[in-house]
Amino acid sequence: MDGGGRFSRSVTPRQAPEGAGRSTSWREERPRAADRFVIGAKRLMVALSGSRLANGGGIWLLAAFYGATAAYGVHVGGHVPAVVESGRDIADAAANVAGFKIRTVNLAGQNHVTPGEILATAGVKPTSSLPFLDAEAARTRLEELAWIKRATVQKFYPDRLDIQVVEREGYALWQKDGKINVIARDGTIIAPYSDDPRYVKLPIVVGEGAEAHVVEIVEALDLVPGVRDQVRAAIRVADRRWTLKLRNGIDVRLPETGVDGALASLAVLDRDKSLLSRDIIVVDLRLADRVTVRLSDAAYEARQADLKAKAKAAKKGGNT
Repeated sequence: MDGGGRFSRSVTPRQAPEGAGRSTSWREERPRAADRFVIGAKRLMVALSGSRLANGGGIWLLAAFYGATAAYGVHVGGHVPAVVESGRDIADAAANVAGFKIRTVNLAGQNHVTPGEILATAGVKPTSSLPFLDAEAARTRLEELAWIKRATVQKFYPDRLDIQVVEREGYALWQKDGKINVIARDGTIIAPYSDDPRYVKLPIVVGEGAEAHVVEIVEALDLVPGVRDQVRAAIRVADRRWTLKLRNGIDVRLPETGVDGALASLAVLDRDKSLLSRDIIVVDLRLADRVTVRLSDAAYEARQADLKAKAKAAKKGGNT
């Protein structure tokens, strides 16, 4: 438990299996110029690691050497990534010999993102050293992960790294083109939908633009829980307005503006008249001065038969 009451977990960078996914060949090729330079540089590092330069100020000499290595890679051309990466490994090796190897990584705040994903994204390897880890770049890369809303990366010399993340929370399910994704409050897609218990009760929004306006409909429905609990999904229509699909099959057509007022009126009608329990298929609230309903076919036929019977009875009574 850290000072702020949050759970903190310490991990040690683990070495990935070497040679995984590589192909080998029996033919030995002559090293290229850049490769020969890197090999020579690594041999120099081995020699330096056993000398007095490895202590104290030697690390800064090697830092300068790291910069020269990167510059050489740019000069050679076509080998920049390999040379720079090798140069970084060399610099890390020097810093590690000097006592700056990252030995402890404290992680806090992760729930959906695994420690392995965090370390890999931050660029923390078993050979990483504290001086040559770019904390700001690591933070930026972490915040590019869908689940991570905010990240903090702090270095504590000589050998500790603290990474704290704030994950996004699932706010709703968004269905579009037959696919359902968990989205955050700001509409960011977090992950594909699964049967995770945390997602089952999330509100469902459907259609183009629904993710960008999810907050307005969820918060409006929260004001009328009696109606909200009957809603199966909110469908975005032409990215202008919402139609609510209720669990009993009724469609509630909401206006483009004044959604809160329309829902409040619907809640009153349902409370006083049991409107949403009647044999209807559509409740149209798009007009501010009236509520229009459409009967189901069975209800319509029954109503027509009732009207005819009343008309016949009235005619008969008039004849007498």
